[in-house]
Amino acid sequence: QVQLVESGGGLVQAGGSLRLSCAASGRTFSTYGMGWFRQAPGKEREFVASISKSGGTMYYADSVKGRCTISRDNAKNTVYLQMNSLKPEDTAVYYCNSHVISNTPFGSWGQGTQVTVSS
Repeated sequence: QVQLVESGGGLVQAGGSLRLSCAASGRTFSTYGMGWFRQAPGKEREFVASISKSGGTMYYADSVKGRCTISRDNAKNTVYLQMNSLKPEDTAVYYCNSHVISNTPFGSWGQGTQVTVSS
């Protein structure tokens, strides 16, 4: 079983940037693709970005494409989400998932990190 801890969220003005981190422990980190998802109040959890186990392939939701970059450091057991040009509609709790296939989560969730973008 893998444990995930997200961090890096916060309150930022529209147009600002944040870098989210997801630290993993409990299994070989590079075994699976991983991803970020988000859930806004009153909405279902949605896909944001995913990255292959080697880090060579990334996918993004259309809503964040061009503004976000997912990366991973297998030596540090950490996956990152760099978010730029943030918009109020990016406000949500962001979660990482330990096993993502075709942008669908199959693994463990972290506790999430709140991102709030003010206009």
